[in-house]
Amino acid sequence: MIQRIKCTPVAEYICKVKFTINRNKYITHSIMKKLITLVIIGFFLYACSSNSNNDQQTKRSFPEEKARTSDANTYDPKRGEGKFDAVEISDQLDAKMAKEGETIANLKCASCHKYTDERLVGPGWAGVSKKHKPEWLMNFITNPDPMIDKDPELQAQLELCLVRMPNQNLSDADARSIVEFMRQLDGVK
Repeated sequence: MIQRIKCTPVAEYICKVKFTINRNKYITHSIMKKLITLVIIGFFLYACSSNSNNDQQTKRSFPEEKARTSDANTYDPKRGEGKFDAVEISDQLDAKMAKEGETIANLKCASCHKYTDERLVGPGWAGVSKKHKPEWLMNFITNPDPMIDKDPELQAQLELCLVRMPNQNLSDADARSIVEFMRQLDGVK
């Protein structure tokens, strides 16, 4: 049996006061947690609620969507979408430029692409310079998003790879060096 020690009336009073204080702290803490949760939910609901400004923005963006659709009809699958209409490339490989392209590709591209026909995250690079014109490659390397949105072949590739190629923010010279490296991989000498 547990024996209970008799406390003095002062000790009992102190125990009751401590219990009451601890109980009040717990109740206050519990109420504050609930109140903070309700405030956060309120802010979330307010942020998600629609207002008339969003409706006006939707109406304004509709003509832009129509313009994008008409642009998709003028997409040239041989040139791609971008600022490069023609890229001057000699029949001979520029070894220095190809070496620079290899360095850039190892830093920015090799984590997703293999230099063979094997797929990693993205497709392999084997034969890519023979399959596509240099201007298509330059446009895709420097600005992949519009081309992925419009090119049916890239959309089919996206279904296989499941990951969009990110824009690496390469300069035109870097992109040209990568194209030269791709040509080297495809056997141009």
